[in-house]
Amino acid sequence: MARLSSDAEVRQLAASSLLKLFDSLYEGAIVIDRDGRITWINDKYKALIGWNGTESIEGRAIEEVLPNSRLRSVVETGQADLLDVLELGKRQMVVSRIPLRGESGNIVGALGVILYDRLQALKPIVSKFQQMQDDLASVRKQLAERRQAKYRFSQFVGASRLAVETKEHARRAAEREGAVLLLGETGTGKELLAHAIHAASRRANGPLVSINAAAIPEALLEAELFGVEPGAYTGAGQKPRPGKFQLADGGTLFLDEVGDMPLPLQAKLLRVLQEGEVEPLGGNNLRPVNVRVIAATSRDLKGMVDDGSFRADLYYRLNVLPVHLPPLRDRREDFPLLCETLLEQIAEQSGEPVCTLAADGLARLAAADWPGNVRELRNVLEQAVARSDNRRLASADFSMLPEVNVVVGGTATVLSVLGDGTVRPLREAVAMAERTEILRALDATGGVKLHAAKLLGISRAQLYEKLSSLGLASEEPDTSGSV
Repeated sequence: MARLSSDAEVRQLAASSLLKLFDSLYEGAIVIDRDGRITWINDKYKALIGWNGTESIEGRAIEEVLPNSRLRSVVETGQADLLDVLELGKRQMVVSRIPLRGESGNIVGALGVILYDRLQALKPIVSKFQQMQDDLASVRKQLAERRQAKYRFSQFVGASRLAVETKEHARRAAEREGAVLLLGETGTGKELLAHAIHAASRRANGPLVSINAAAIPEALLEAELFGVEPGAYTGAGQKPRPGKFQLADGGTLFLDEVGDMPLPLQAKLLRVLQEGEVEPLGGNNLRPVNVRVIAATSRDLKGMVDDGSFRADLYYRLNVLPVHLPPLRDRREDFPLLCETLLEQIAEQSGEPVCTLAADGLARLAAADWPGNVRELRNVLEQAVARSDNRRLASADFSMLPEVNVVVGGTATVLSVLGDGTVRPLREAVAMAERTEILRALDATGGVKLHAAKLLGISRAQLYEKLSSLGLASEEPDTSGSV
């Protein structure tokens, strides 16, 4: 076998072999020089474009032969198009375009090859790719749904002065972009209001990401908040893991029990709030984030600032829009409405009939101290429903609570124990609470009853019934809200 005498011969032979390979392997191949003129085209390509062979094709500008060709652009930019679609008449072809370089690395031309002369040949690949895209979209949708607000303001039940004021403050906070600090005892509804504020804000279409600072060990909390770079610590993995701030980008981060955050992390959280940048654990680069923080705590943050266990600068950064949630014992007039709502929720989840409260049962509930607030109230109601065979819960069904002496006069008189110590018929108390909330809903929707009914979580027909029974019905039809 003869040996090749020079590198030039090797390259020439390789180029010749490559052209023969393109000629046999692909449906068509063409080469242009740096001026965009055709220097070589195989017979398959000529047949595809209908070249009759009576005239020479070499030396012509590529656009004269292929008006839609982008080979000249590949020469000008030096960037390959590895997969594209070229239209020849009514046919669509899958093509690749590759720049050709000389010995010094300069562009000397471009090569174009037809991979498939019909898109149908790619149907199995396209179908598989489309299925992967559909699966990815489905996963993203499920993830987005899990990061959306679960609650609205209408689910913060109560018509007492304190409940109404709390919702008003929260609604005003939702209209602004500053940090929100929810202050209240455990079980007062801080998480519910955080969701409601996000849902009513300009960031409602963005993600809502939650993290409980008290539920995560200190060693892991930094990674959960700010993310981890590969190799940051043993077991960190080979891929970067985004933190909650990055996941909440464009939306809201609900930071629950912020008072339990260690002092070293408080400094890093302050930097994020001030600069809008996070530095992942083990990383050297700062990453911009656009996140609104809603923080919550059941602790006395001001007292913690005074004793040095919470940073004063972070406290003032978080306390831009404070919302105080009153304890349940300070709004006992909400008990009838709260108990009715909670019992309906319990029945819906259990699939059993709704329980109601006897007068002495309601009185016993209203007289308790409720250190666990609404969360504890729900727990007690669930216990009573599970233990009792009665659909109407009486005082005896709440044996887990301290006994109270309440006088109930007659079967027609149902009592409600109020926060000021007075007693009012339950029917009157419930009617007053319904009247207050309906008027607020109508005011919020400009009198459009369809929208007001949606806010209240009832049908428009039910709203009309309640308006009539409460003496609030108007003669004007609800045309603006009709569908």
